[in-house]
Amino acid sequence: MWNKYIYLGLIGLLFFASCKTKKIAVPKTGKPVETTDVSNATIKSFELNNLDFHTFSGRAKTRVQMNKESHDVTANVRVQRDKAIWISVTAILGVEVARVMITPDSVKILNKLQGEYIVKPFNYIYHYTNKGVTFATLQDLLLANVSSRLLRTDQVQVASATDEFIVVGLKDELAYQYRINKENRPFVFSLQEVGAGQGLEAYYQDYTKTNGYNFPQGLTLNITGDGFVMKAQLSYNRVAFNEEIEMPFSVSGRYKVIN
Repeated sequence: MWNKYIYLGLIGLLFFASCKTKKIAVPKTGKPVETTDVSNATIKSFELNNLDFHTFSGRAKTRVQMNKESHDVTANVRVQRDKAIWISVTAILGVEVARVMITPDSVKILNKLQGEYIVKPFNYIYHYTNKGVTFATLQDLLLANVSSRLLRTDQVQVASATDEFIVVGLKDELAYQYRINKENRPFVFSLQEVGAGQGLEAYYQDYTKTNGYNFPQGLTLNITGDGFVMKAQLSYNRVAFNEEIEMPFSVSGRYKVIN
């Protein structure tokens, strides 16, 4: 069960292995809402509030619910901007059960409990999601940044309410929605492949400024699809930016390569 849990959980969490999202539409909040064609200036205001960083490291208590099973783990997340995403998952008593390394070129998953190792080119994720998903998309998801790539489309609109903006758009057969607070930071992100029941919803909570970086201490991911249902709740208890980080990923000969 742990073998299945680790493999499917990490694939789903990191590669949008998919979720049935709500229809992407402006919600009925009861507040005045004005829908307008988005301008370059509006897009720029969202992008300017993205986190401008070199490295990120965080430790989060994490509860992962997959189908009817629930597991409490700790996730250590490290990001070297535009180069690598590294995640280590530890379970009870601090025993590391899995390690992941994603770069723009490759995907590596180390299942320490089962002694198994997966290494694939980055396009491996397209078995699970639309080709419009890039390394930058994953990076933006983890850092609560709006995706400049998604916003750069002529099929996008913005709705303005009293205390939020709602951005809906379509890019590369991916329909998306951002709900953005008045500090121009997202608190809801949803992504769904057009014509499919696959997608993802992310909720960002408890924004706190750390060394000038406005970062959410809570992240909830809802993921389902093809008999696979997962919810991951991350609560960060440590966050740091622009510190020197290490991303160890050595594989001994005892690990079996899984194709």
